[in-house]
Amino acid sequence: MSKHIETHFAVTQLHARYASAVDANDWDAWVDCFIDDCVYRIQPRENFERGFPLATLSFESKGMLKDRAYGIKETLFHDPYYQRHIVGAPLIHSVTDECIKCEANYVVIRTKLSELSTVYNAGRYIDEIVHTEAGLKLKSRQCIYDSEMIPNSIIYPI
Repeated sequence: MSKHIETHFAVTQLHARYASAVDANDWDAWVDCFIDDCVYRIQPRENFERGFPLATLSFESKGMLKDRAYGIKETLFHDPYYQRHIVGAPLIHSVTDECIKCEANYVVIRTKLSELSTVYNAGRYIDEIVHTEAGLKLKSRQCIYDSEMIPNSIIYPI
């Protein structure tokens, strides 16, 4: 039982580090949540459930995540806003020596400087997590969002 509690706690901490990084616009810390050979996808629920590969954003390496982080910091121009992630407790599906498979519900609240806060995105994370010398890291994160509609564009990671 204690090993399961330790695993659950470690996964929860990884989710908290991830949310803290994106909420603080700390893009280097966001990238550091992943291993080098990783996958990060943002995909509508309908496409995911039908097995369609079309995703809103899809990155297939840490290098691609670094490029996105650079773009956010240096080249993308948009109306500034804050994000606040609320992540539910992880549901751990399996634990092996190689990988932890789990999922967690999320809601992202967006606050533009002169507007009320609104629900920006809601869905679930489907994760594959691996042990590294630096602790748990994401091998794969699929952000499966519930709505078919997204406001404007997705600038920041979900």
